[in-house]
Amino acid sequence: MMGPAHSLSGATAWLGVGAAAYALDSPMPWPVLIAGALICAGAALAPDLDHKAATISRAFGPVSRWLCEVIDKLSHSVYQATRGKGDPRRSGGHRTLTHTWLWAVLCGAGAAAICAYGGRWGVLAVLFVHMVLAIDGLLWRQARVSSDVLVWLLGATSAWMLAEILDKPGNGSGWLFTGPGQEYLWVGLPILLGALMHCIGDALTVSGCPILWPIPVGRKRWYPVGPPKAMRFRAGSWVELKVLTPVFMVLGGLGAVSALGLLD
Repeated sequence: MMGPAHSLSGATAWLGVGAAAYALDSPMPWPVLIAGALICAGAALAPDLDHKAATISRAFGPVSRWLCEVIDKLSHSVYQATRGKGDPRRSGGHRTLTHTWLWAVLCGAGAAAICAYGGRWGVLAVLFVHMVLAIDGLLWRQARVSSDVLVWLLGATSAWMLAEILDKPGNGSGWLFTGPGQEYLWVGLPILLGALMHCIGDALTVSGCPILWPIPVGRKRWYPVGPPKAMRFRAGSWVELKVLTPVFMVLGGLGAVSALGLLD
């Protein structure tokens, strides 16, 4: 899928989690619902860091372009070292390592650790990265024609404002993980969920997605998971633009009002 659909799917998924939490009598504080949806929207772009033409590869200028090259080479090396007898040869690393459940878990755990042990600046760094990605994904066309510096300033401002709100008592910095020093550990959850939603979205496309790696399926360790080929579509096709995008928007709206208890 393309960037906007990935970001929408991530935001929708987190709003669905908020609705489920409310239904289970454990409602999220509204700042966690909003911040989590934006973080998840940004994280849903992150697996494409192995592709030089992806939104995330240009999101942070030379830094993200360089990191894209590193991740692509790393992913290709891991693929070559672990591919099964049925896996085809590849010349690049796109849709390999970063498109797996294991990578999603590592990203979520790494971000949670940065937030828990990096203090306020660690929290701000994680929020900043994902706010910039959320802006690039959700405001795709507008972000592409604007200055990168403007997007970074908006991301930094959003990160600072969210941290200020979340830090207030009862607003959610200590949501879910309530022990001493466990503030913001929950941030890893929307990052994990966003990466998984990206993989699920890519699994619906023609190429499928090796989300199960390193679990082998038959003779393939990088098995491209997906529905029957007749049900798949090409990234950027009318199915994504005319069907999935509106569905994500409707489901996200329903999830938001449900999570806030507005349907009672």
